[in-house]
Amino acid sequence: MSIAIAKRVEPALLTDQVYETIHQAILSGELPGGSRLTVRELADQVGTSAMPVREAIRRLEESGMVAREPHKGAVVKTLTLEELLHVYDMRRLLEVEAARLGAPHVTAQDGDRMQAEYDLMLTAIREHEVIALLDHDEALLEILYGRAGNPLLVRMIRNLWQQCRAYKIVGADGTLSAAGDDSLWRYQEDLIAAARHRDPIAAAAVNEASLANATDRIRKLLAAQTSAV
Repeated sequence: MSIAIAKRVEPALLTDQVYETIHQAILSGELPGGSRLTVRELADQVGTSAMPVREAIRRLEESGMVAREPHKGAVVKTLTLEELLHVYDMRRLLEVEAARLGAPHVTAQDGDRMQAEYDLMLTAIREHEVIALLDHDEALLEILYGRAGNPLLVRMIRNLWQQCRAYKIVGADGTLSAAGDDSLWRYQEDLIAAARHRDPIAAAAVNEASLANATDRIRKLLAAQTSAV
């Protein structure tokens, strides 16, 4: 019986691996916006048959990272100012509330874990490691949001993070290249302080200001990229 189960599970595991490979290539910028996702070419690159690649692309469409375009098929979604505003409006609605709900329940250990992620984030900033920076920033936030006691809220926020990861990469990379801009770490420092004091009003205010700042920074960077084309 164990062999029969393994045979049934293996295709799903392979699809997960293919999905993760393509997903990471999009997040890292290896597959930038507008890239065509051709099943046969991707299957050759990852060394699988077409079926798991086709299923992985379908899942990427569901997550909002890939779209279907006439005469092109599946393509990595191009960053647009309109989508930026829509996604970050949703982030503000959910993450300000998550910070407000989570802050009163933060423990000393939670604060220490947030600080540890913050320290790793600073290391990534110094080394200009954008993906690591974003990973540790999200891990820091998830500790706080998890204390809200609403797993569905955290899951929705994670989905939004995935959907806007390409925008976050643009914002972080552009800000790291700008001298004297402390917005990548200043708000997180304030958020940890608010969380340690279990202050829901301060935590919500920090998130509101941080996301407004991020929206403005990324909007200017996208506008600059568009005008340069």
